[in-house]
Amino acid sequence: MLWSFIAVLFSGWLYVDASYRGPAWQRWIFKPVTLLLLLMLACQAPMFSATGYLVVAGLFASLVGDALTLLPTQRIMYAVGAFFLSHLLYTIWFASEMTLSFFWPLPLTLLIIGAVLIAIVWSRLEELRWPVCTFIGMTLVMVWLAGERWFMRPTDTAFSGFIGAGLLLMAYIIWLISHYRRRFTADNALIAACYFIGHFLIVRALYL
Repeated sequence: MLWSFIAVLFSGWLYVDASYRGPAWQRWIFKPVTLLLLLMLACQAPMFSATGYLVVAGLFASLVGDALTLLPTQRIMYAVGAFFLSHLLYTIWFASEMTLSFFWPLPLTLLIIGAVLIAIVWSRLEELRWPVCTFIGMTLVMVWLAGERWFMRPTDTAFSGFIGAGLLLMAYIIWLISHYRRRFTADNALIAACYFIGHFLIVRALYL
């Protein structure tokens, strides 16, 4: 099992490094390889249950979304749909082992973050406005439920899932601002690091 973790971390490091320094072909290779290794790692979890398949399906949907982003621009709507499905599956997994409570500062904070993000990119989205807004909403709900799960039962499993969901939100915030508003130094590396570590921590939650 240790070798599986090492393989995932090494592939993820090569992916993040390629996102920062290049070449592009290395990023295109190691991004799907890293997700495939995470899929294998998730399936090997010692306490794997029926709900664990939601994490596997979420990773697979992200893999499909990544592949669609490499196609022409008109396919970006389908990529957003795949990422939406991934976060929906993660959300169901977070909700499957909790009794919903309401810690109001968290949804309020997320609502403000979502509103600011939409305000920043709204004018550049054009026909993708509502798909992207729906995706942002789904991602915020995912982080909210992951957070509620941790506040309700502060275990290592819940904490790992919460931080993982938060990092996925951060990855897509950076991606949307960079893609639709303004590029900045090391944006691809930051996106890659948040994206990989976010998925990794969610898979890690299956082992705790």
